[in-house]
Amino acid sequence: MILKSSVKDRTMDKIAKLAVTAAACIVLSAMTVLAAQTADASRFVSGTKVNGVRIGGLTVAEARERIEGFYAGEYTLTIKERGGAVETIKGTDIAYRVGISPEGLQAILDAQNAAGRNAGPNEDNEHTMALTAAFSQEALLERIGRLSLIGGSGIVTTRDAFISAYEEGKPYTIIPAVQGNSVDVEKTTSLILEAVHAGQTSVDVDEAGCYTQVSLWENDPSLAALCDRMNQYRQMEIHYSFGGETETVTGETICSWLRGTVNGMTEVDKDAVAAFVSGLAARYDTVGTVRNFLTATGTEVALTGPYGWKIDVAGETAALISLLQAGPAAEPVEREPVYAATAASRTAPDWGTTYVEVDLTGQHVYMFKEGKLVWEAPCVTGNASKNYTTPAGIYSLAYKEKDRVLRGKKLADGSYEYESPVSYWMPFNGGIGLHDASWRGKFGGVIYQKSGSHGCINLPPASVPALYEMVYKGIPVICHGA
Repeated sequence: MILKSSVKDRTMDKIAKLAVTAAACIVLSAMTVLAAQTADASRFVSGTKVNGVRIGGLTVAEARERIEGFYAGEYTLTIKERGGAVETIKGTDIAYRVGISPEGLQAILDAQNAAGRNAGPNEDNEHTMALTAAFSQEALLERIGRLSLIGGSGIVTTRDAFISAYEEGKPYTIIPAVQGNSVDVEKTTSLILEAVHAGQTSVDVDEAGCYTQVSLWENDPSLAALCDRMNQYRQMEIHYSFGGETETVTGETICSWLRGTVNGMTEVDKDAVAAFVSGLAARYDTVGTVRNFLTATGTEVALTGPYGWKIDVAGETAALISLLQAGPAAEPVEREPVYAATAASRTAPDWGTTYVEVDLTGQHVYMFKEGKLVWEAPCVTGNASKNYTTPAGIYSLAYKEKDRVLRGKKLADGSYEYESPVSYWMPFNGGIGLHDASWRGKFGGVIYQKSGSHGCINLPPASVPALYEMVYKGIPVICHGA
C-alpha cells in the first residue's frame, strides 16, 4: 500500500508540472502573438474597439468587414422604457446594413502607429465613428408600431382636463385630467429612427421626454373660469326680426354650436351656424321667389326677379360667430342679419308703395309714390318680332344718368350696331332701362310688336324729365305682361 501511494504521488507531481509548463507555453504564445500584433504596423493594437466592436489585431480591411458584419448579423437596438421595461429591435428584422469609412479606420491606425502603438487596459483605444446605415424603413416603422409602449394593451392615454361636451339640458362640467403612460408617437418614432441611422445600440424614451404629460389639471383657475363662461351662454338669447315675425336663438341652441376654446378663443361650429343662417334665408329671402303684384289696371299677376330680400349667408355666418366669440351677453341681443340685397318693406309686398310699373301688354308706364299715381306715359318696349322682348320681372333701378349715348354690339369694322343719344338714362336690368326716345313720333299701342326697341323702355321726351326727378337708385321697377 505504501508503494502504491508513492507511485501515485509521483504521477500527480508529473501532471502538475506538465500543466504548469503548458500554461506557461500558452501565456508565452499569447504574449508572442500580442507582441507580434503590437509590432505589426498594419494591424490595430490589442484592445482597439470601434463603436463597441473589437478590432484589435486586425487590418483595416478585416476591421471594416468585422464591424459591418457585426451590425448586419448582431445589431440590436435596446429601447429603455419607464419603470425599467425594455424592448428590442433586431437588425435582422429590418434588413440592417452599415457602411464604415476605410479612411476613418486608417486614420485610427495611423494615430496608433504615430503614438507608439501602445496597448493595454490603461490605453484609450476605444473609438466612435460615423456609420452609413441602410435598412428597410417600412419594416422599421412596422416594428415600431408593434412596440408595447405604442400599441400595447396596457397603455393609458394621457389627457388634459377639459370642458364636457354639450348635452341638452345639462350644464358644462370639468372632466379631470388623466396622467397615463402614453408616448408622443411622432417623437418616439423620430428618436428610434435617428438612433438606427446613427447605429446606436440603445435609446431611453423616458429620458428623451417621449412620454406625454398632463399640461392642464382640473383645478386650474383658467379652466374653472372657462367652464363658468360656457355655462353663461345657456342664458343668452338672440332675436332676429323679419317684419311681423321673430326668430329666437336660445341658449340651448347656442351651446349646441360651441366646441370649447382654442388659444383662449371660443370655438364655434361654423357648419352648424351656417346651417341655421341658411334656414333663415330659405324662410325669409324673397329674391327669386314668386310674388303677386296688383297692376295699375286692377289685375293680379305672379312675378319673380332679382328684387327683394336676400341674406348674405356667408357674411351673416361670420358675423354671428364673431358675436358669440365676443362672449355671452347678459341681455337678449336684437339682431338684423347681414343682407346681400334689401327691399323697401319687410311686409308683403316687399316693394312697398313707391315704385315704377311697366305694363308690357298695355305699353304704358306708371309711377306710384306712397301708393298714389303721380306719373304715367305711353311707351315702346322690346321688339317682339326680333326676339328683343323686354323681360317681365321685379327689378330695382341701378342708377340714373343724364346725356348718355346708348350703343349696341361692336361690329368687326369698329362701328356699333346702333348709337342712340339720350338725355335721361335709367337702367334697371343690365343694359335694359327707361329713357327718352327723340327719334320716335308715336308711343304705345302695338308699335313694339314689329318696330320696338332692343329691350329698353322708350318714353316720350317731354314726359321723361319729371320721371327722372322722382326716381332714385334702388326704387323697384316692376315689368309685367307681354
